Amino acid sequence: MEQKRVWLCLAHMSGNEMKFIQEAFDTNWVVPLGPNVNGFEADLEAMVGHGKRVVALSSGTAAIHLALVHLGVKAGDEVICQSMTFSASANPIVYQGATPVFVDSERDTWNMDPNLLEEAIRDRIARTGRKPAAIIPVYLYGMPAYIDDIMDIARRYEIPVVEDSAEGFGSCYRGQVVGTFGDYGIMSFNGNKMITTSGGGALICASDEVKRRVMFYATQSREPVPYYLHKEIGYNYRMSNICAGIGRGQMTILDEHLAWHRHLCDVYERGLQGLDGITVHVNPDDRFDSNYWLNTILVDPERTGGVDYEQLRVALDAAGIESRPLWKPMHTQPVFSGAPAYVNGVSEHLFAQGLCLPSGPYVTDEDAQRIIDIIAAAVRGK
Repeated sequence: MEQKRVWLCLAHMSGNEMKFIQEAFDTNWVVPLGPNVNGFEADLEAMVGHGKRVVALSSGTAAIHLALVHLGVKAGDEVICQSMTFSASANPIVYQGATPVFVDSERDTWNMDPNLLEEAIRDRIARTGRKPAAIIPVYLYGMPAYIDDIMDIARRYEIPVVEDSAEGFGSCYRGQVVGTFGDYGIMSFNGNKMITTSGGGALICASDEVKRRVMFYATQSREPVPYYLHKEIGYNYRMSNICAGIGRGQMTILDEHLAWHRHLCDVYERGLQGLDGITVHVNPDDRFDSNYWLNTILVDPERTGGVDYEQLRVALDAAGIESRPLWKPMHTQPVFSGAPAYVNGVSEHLFAQGLCLPSGPYVTDEDAQRIIDIIAAAVRGK
């Protein structure tokens, strides 16, 4: 019997989504804004806590962009961005005509290195006479960063922080939900994220006043008069009431999703722990509580007898299992070849050895064991 294809991370429905979607159809709220949008934002605000406000948007990229818009980032500015990330973290910087300045990772969390961050800030001030306009740390594959250290540096230099927690939905640092430490936090609800709205994202902000201003930009910057008056450039970035209905249904099973991703990490860690050259990335200590959006491993060819991550990827693919290399660092991407970068070799090392393994509710214990067995057989030459 042919075995099922195991995908990297599939959307998983609760069964409650259709109730909210049907309500939208029954009341003809099939446009951006509406009761589901309001309800979804309220659900998200309850989850993140700390008095934060949330604006539901069309994507996580839109959320980063609106954070930079609200901060007044403009042409000629520089914005510090983590290099080890997906390009959506950096692209909105360029939308504003600003220049990304990439900072490499530290080895524990794979996220922005605080020491290198401060070095970059000092050097940019020395070179340009101006401090960077913002800092964008990322929570790679759900793992929290050393955000206390990053925030301490940001406060000393009075630079706002936009936390890209698109991959970190539900992750915590010292018991606090990521995305709530900085001036803004970013959420993503793409089809492969912890919860999905089919496409969509959200911006976490500090107050009702900021939320109103962000909503203004997200709805084409229309002035509050009876006719269409625009004094500023706006954007069509609001989430639809239909998509928000999906999100409300997804929130009913968020805890189950988080528990299963973390369970799979335990399965992978236990199953691979005796395999020389294979390291599962786990929380560095008890301050960190990753959602393990994607469970990841490092493959050291010097210890595996020459087997590298690409050989494992091919072996898994041949068995009907999807896996994926880690993000290629932004400072090595051709599109950003002219951007300043402060590097220490960590992200390039991670890219050379890293592999993402299937995660999420559709990956069973049996699937995880089959993945472990294939990796073990490839490394042991069986």
